Amino acid sequence: MEFIASLCSLLDAIFRSPGNGDFGTCRCLQRQVPQFATLKRDRAKRLTKIFLYGFMKKLRVLVLMHEALIPPDNLLGYSPEEILEWKTEFDVVTTLREMGHEVLPLGVYDDLGDLRRATEDFRPHIWFNLLEEFHGVCVYDHHVVSYLELMKQQYTGCNPRGLLLAHDKPLAKKILSFHQIRSPGFFVVPRGKKTKLPQSLDYPLLVKSASEDASNGISDASIVYDLDHLIDRVNYIHSSTNTDALVETFIEGRELYVGIIGNRQLKVYPTWEMIFENAKPGDPRIATSRVKWDVKHQDKLGIKTERAQGIPRGVENRIKDVCVRAYKALSLSGYARIDLRLRDDGEIFVIEANPNPNLSFGEDFAESAESIGISYDQLLKKIISLGLGYQAEWRLV
Repeated sequence: MEFIASLCSLLDAIFRSPGNGDFGTCRCLQRQVPQFATLKRDRAKRLTKIFLYGFMKKLRVLVLMHEALIPPDNLLGYSPEEILEWKTEFDVVTTLREMGHEVLPLGVYDDLGDLRRATEDFRPHIWFNLLEEFHGVCVYDHHVVSYLELMKQQYTGCNPRGLLLAHDKPLAKKILSFHQIRSPGFFVVPRGKKTKLPQSLDYPLLVKSASEDASNGISDASIVYDLDHLIDRVNYIHSSTNTDALVETFIEGRELYVGIIGNRQLKVYPTWEMIFENAKPGDPRIATSRVKWDVKHQDKLGIKTERAQGIPRGVENRIKDVCVRAYKALSLSGYARIDLRLRDDGEIFVIEANPNPNLSFGEDFAESAESIGISYDQLLKKIISLGLGYQAEWRLV
């Protein structure tokens, strides 16, 4: 009992300071509690987790988001279209508070000083990262996470390297190719350059931004069948997104999504599929911007997502293997969604990897977890646990 009492007292002191997770707490215990110093490392870490999550029921969680997406306290008076804009932020903040945590939403646009001041004033145990861009640039999100690491802060979701690699879609494709993971053939048309079709590729082709996410710039017209339409669509991407254009072979097949969670030990969630119930034969079946974000358009096409049915066990196993290999090849951590196309002949193509995917309650990632008995609050708890346990470089020195 004396040993337990000393641990409780020590843990209470540890948790009053930010920056300590499983690893930091374990090292602190080994230095200050003689009984812990005699345990093997793995056993000490397991016992630390028991005390970490058994005694500390409340965390100071700073939820990082875009300044325009700070959610209201409730949904009364808001339309479905308005709610959709900040639903993830609302779901995460509300659920974390219901779990008993002390939660502070922080909206950021272009001032890193906001993060420094919040660290000093709120002293969070962990940052729950929902920020997808900085200064209006989506590929700058990894810089923000790097800044958190420089301040020795713990955070949820993917590490800076994984964010950088995954969001640079042409680079990600090259890495996947090196690891013999199939992805559609492609070429890049930089802004200001003329479009020239390589001899190695043929129509139909899909044109999209080389760095934007959330299907920004993608519509039915993104699938092109001749040079004139290819040039027009590349010019549209250049002007509308102000990014390079990524042109890839269009893969006809099923639109699949696979959620993965973990740092080193990975858990693959059931394969999810986008269904176009009202689509006519020959209609494009791709996740356009309207398919993802326009509620009326979703109703018109009968869009729904659900657990994929009718996939042979051998193909399902290959899907899991491909997704795990892609996750590791791109240095991802925390949680991610791998987007795939499955052809009728059983060939699997990785379209892209999405670290820190949409976490809204009822969306693909959370629904996939729910299908195997992981409730939404359990999912958020696991994500926080992974953030506290992630071995950033500053924790190893």
